Amino acid sequence: MIPFLIIYLHDVRHIGLGTSGFVVAELLGIGLVGSPLAGRLVDRIGARTTLMASLALLAAGYGGFPFVRHPWQAFGLAAIAGAGNAGFAPSHSSLLAALTSGEQRTAAYALTRVTDNLGFGIGGLIGGLIATTQVPESFDVLFAVDAGTFVAFMGLLLFVPAPPLGPAAARLQGRYAEVLRDRTFVWLLALTALLVAAAYAQISTTLPPYAKEHASVSEAGIGIIFFVNTMVLVIAQLPIAKALRGRRRMRALAVTGAMFSGTCLAVLFAGTWFDGTTAVALLCGAIVVFSIGECLHGAVNNPLIADLAPDHLMGRYMALRTSSWQLGFLAGPAIGALLLARSPTGLWAGCAVACAVAAAGFLLLERRMPSEAARTPGSERVGTKAFRVLWRTPNMTLDDPLSPGAKPSPHQAPETSHAGEGRHRTP
Repeated sequence: MIPFLIIYLHDVRHIGLGTSGFVVAELLGIGLVGSPLAGRLVDRIGARTTLMASLALLAAGYGGFPFVRHPWQAFGLAAIAGAGNAGFAPSHSSLLAALTSGEQRTAAYALTRVTDNLGFGIGGLIGGLIATTQVPESFDVLFAVDAGTFVAFMGLLLFVPAPPLGPAAARLQGRYAEVLRDRTFVWLLALTALLVAAAYAQISTTLPPYAKEHASVSEAGIGIIFFVNTMVLVIAQLPIAKALRGRRRMRALAVTGAMFSGTCLAVLFAGTWFDGTTAVALLCGAIVVFSIGECLHGAVNNPLIADLAPDHLMGRYMALRTSSWQLGFLAGPAIGALLLARSPTGLWAGCAVACAVAAAGFLLLERRMPSEAARTPGSERVGTKAFRVLWRTPNMTLDDPLSPGAKPSPHQAPETSHAGEGRHRTP
């Protein structure tokens, strides 16, 4: 939606390109500040409630853009949509963690990544088919459809059970200071931010201009490269998640860093020595390696954080995880653009070194990892029930344990839900 927003503000509403860029920067930047606040809300009022509020803000923010006539209106709506965007990832990730057991989380988060990538691809295609500057009203339809998807999501959430909240005292006393005392988690965040800045951000933002200017790759060729990326993610994510059952998580993250490092070197090699069709073929090969690394990272990172987080701090843990990604995507493109203008070789060689450093850091961090979170759970086969939530009510009997003639029930009532199974609790 972001690329269409800039086009709409500049070409349809005739707002300056620089001002339009600041509107988008505000929308994205609010997430860096707002995500920690959203994490507090998740821990206090619940993940589903926070997610519903975030979706409402997103619907109101994007749904209001057709009425923009002045820059101040665009900034106001960007603030509303940005607040919703800030709350979405922490609440969604926390809700998913609460609705799945430890054994189910790897498959659940992997399936979420598959649907995310399909959504991005299909959404971009639909947006391109709907919106055109030749028919300004088409953008009104695009924003209405976008707002409608958030409303539809809210409707679907009504059928999702709200996880039970923990004791009020624990929820009210939780602090970010408690999260920051978890040094293992803090180091994991730092390494993640480094990996995002050096790999994810560079592939997303710096690779296209580099390929075009230094390897004579056309726009169509760039489109093919990212299409390969999407297809590999969709096809390989679930099988890789399944293959990781019982494996050491930090070693998988180290392999991710190594694969990202190799990808950066391959991009440098293709752009330096080849051009045209040959460069496209080599870059497609590099993006396959990168995509497999993405699948490894996606299958490990979120479930690991969910297992590290105490119940009453889940929202805060997920909020800081979101902030580490946002920080990487803010710093990465800025640094990448500066290096690309001065030394393309230095850019990709530096990124390769940074990813290798992250890989080594993950291996060193393994020694600090709690034993119960060190491996991906593999005792339960969960491929077909990653999102199954058991709605059970206790079996009621007429036996009154307080009456003199009461007899014990022949069986115990089952737990009301298994949504909290596998949750790691810290003292």
